[in-house]
Amino acid sequence: MTTTTGTSAVTRAAGTAHTRIEGREKVTGTARYAGEIPFAGLAHGWLVLSTIARGRIRAVEAGPVLAMPGVLTVLHHGNAPRVDGDYTGMLGRPDPTLLVFQHDRVPSAGWPVALVVAETSEQAREAAEALVVRYDQEPHDVAFFAGRPGTYTPESSLGEPCETEKGDLQAELAASAVVVDAEYTTPEEHHSAMEPHAATAHWDGGRLEVVDSNQGSMWVAEELAKLFSLDPSSVRVRSEHVGGAFGAKGVRPHQVCAVMAATLLHRPVRVVLTRRQTFSLVGYRSPTAQRVRLGADADGRLRAFDHQAQSLTSTVHEFVERSADPGRVMYAADAHHTVNRLVKLDVPTPTFMRAPGEAPGSFALESALDELAEKCGLDPIALRARNEPDAGPVSGLPFSSRNLLACFQEGAHRFGWADRDPRPGIRREGRWLLGTGTAAASFPSRAVPSTAAVTAEADGTFTVRITAADVGTGARTALTLIAAQALDVEPARIRMKIADSDFGPAMIAGGSMGTRSWGWAVAAAVGELREQLALGGDIPPQGITARSDTGAAIGALAHKERHSFGAQFAEVAVDVTSGEVRVRRMLGMFAAGRIINPLTARSQFIGGMIWGLSMALHEEAVRDQASGSHVGADLAGYHFAANADVPLIEADWVDDPDPDDPVGIKGIGEIGIVGAAAAIANAVWHATGVRHRDLPIRPDRVLLAGAGAGAGAGAGAGEGGTG
Repeated sequence: MTTTTGTSAVTRAAGTAHTRIEGREKVTGTARYAGEIPFAGLAHGWLVLSTIARGRIRAVEAGPVLAMPGVLTVLHHGNAPRVDGDYTGMLGRPDPTLLVFQHDRVPSAGWPVALVVAETSEQAREAAEALVVRYDQEPHDVAFFAGRPGTYTPESSLGEPCETEKGDLQAELAASAVVVDAEYTTPEEHHSAMEPHAATAHWDGGRLEVVDSNQGSMWVAEELAKLFSLDPSSVRVRSEHVGGAFGAKGVRPHQVCAVMAATLLHRPVRVVLTRRQTFSLVGYRSPTAQRVRLGADADGRLRAFDHQAQSLTSTVHEFVERSADPGRVMYAADAHHTVNRLVKLDVPTPTFMRAPGEAPGSFALESALDELAEKCGLDPIALRARNEPDAGPVSGLPFSSRNLLACFQEGAHRFGWADRDPRPGIRREGRWLLGTGTAAASFPSRAVPSTAAVTAEADGTFTVRITAADVGTGARTALTLIAAQALDVEPARIRMKIADSDFGPAMIAGGSMGTRSWGWAVAAAVGELREQLALGGDIPPQGITARSDTGAAIGALAHKERHSFGAQFAEVAVDVTSGEVRVRRMLGMFAAGRIINPLTARSQFIGGMIWGLSMALHEEAVRDQASGSHVGADLAGYHFAANADVPLIEADWVDDPDPDDPVGIKGIGEIGIVGAAAAIANAVWHATGVRHRDLPIRPDRVLLAGAGAGAGAGAGAGEGGTG
């Protein structure tokens, strides 16, 4: 576990366990979330979504609804304010879903077609459910499958190429003594954060103020300013507490709708999405179809590496689930090829979801590595060690640090891996077949320029202001500890103020870049403040403030491969008579930079691992081909791991500070989910002798695969499919 330097309790603030500084407010119910903050004269908006998957709106019959009790207005494409979508934001061109009510086209089921605003939420809901919208329906296509017509390769996404090549792949495959060529699929998955998406907009003295649940207040403020052609300084967005985000709480239609209605009605308007509405309005993880080809010498050394990934996107906005990316840094090979392909369908636009690309991509990649180990007669950990790269396999860049093998070494010791019989289908307890599996994990470690301000107050305390977002990760606490250590004071003397766009530009909570980017900015501001305080003199009543901007420092970083790494271990029990799979224990060992708060860090790792378990065995959103809508768009129809499904899970880390980061952070928010599903799938193979290449590993798939392999248990059928 990471240790810190310094001799006093104060200087060890970062690196020791601290409960969340807002923990008391959250457990006592006094922490305020976006949907429950009071406003005088508050009106309530309720969205109406399309019931067709493609076509045009012929009529919105608002008259009868406007006559209903409490209804104030009905916004739709015929009367809504115009917005400007011709701009480039932080993530590029805006998703046209944000251009709410600007035309009569319907490109997918669940498209916003109207907003009913009323005095109460109940009145708005009743009126929205009564609103009649008539359509001219057109044929739609929502069918996703491998290699379907219309699949193409984008040139790039977010500045990264979608395809990379090195060496002669076909020649190396032909020269390989052992080849794995397998296809894997993952289904559509949804964020489903506990706290609903909610936004309240109002005008205060000519300034637009929005109280929201988001991953970056400055991000939302800048996008709203551009959409509504406002001066950026005239928009303020705040987000006091966020009950989960995972990539879904960016800029979404409900925020735009709230601003529209508040502008027309000259009073505060709140729009809260229902659970069912989030399945079509806030993004999701695209299903994937992946093909992995590995060619190796008889001793397991890779000659050829080929990872091809296909995902879907909407017809109105391009989003790439970059599932082929993990292999670009994981394993050395003489020939290397990765590609991310897309197909456009009549569906809502996918988006970032915890460990985008890496989560589904690692399932295919790490399952294929396990298959290769089986064919070569090698231990899966030994195979990975044999193909450990000295530099980036594709980029050729040096690694800032790479402690993956240390994770495997320590994890194998703690998990008891040395006692594992490599033969599948051997261990049994009554009706249960037992197996263990492992997988590697990686996730990029990046930093984005951010600003912060630190004030030395006259009373001896310090106030930190930064537009960070605590989406449940414990970021408030981590930043408090970073500031306390940099100032050499007790954490109790730090007042941490976050999530207010007035505090200036800062990275959003996303891509495991938040705390690293913010911590760097806070540390830099403290450095400036200490220089000012060193000049001596009394602190005036208004305090002494120092500000930072890390743009130049981050821009000067040397080009390296910067990643967090990890090793996942799982033990499962499989009942081949019922098809039930139970995970009995999991262990994750991570090399993820300096750990600022072990208490919340372990929570993040374990939370990600639980999500990986849920991904492996439960989560699957199904789209009805006839309607284009979801089957069971709620938490009854969309299954995920409950408490009874979660076994003993342990997470720990090896020493791994980033030498190029002033705080040593790499980022931990997403690495926990990466590789977890593959470790479980590999354990299921070890238990039964049957491979499952399609997630989730449902009981019916276990039964079908077992029947196809001749009763499954002990068959050693390493090439068995699941259908």
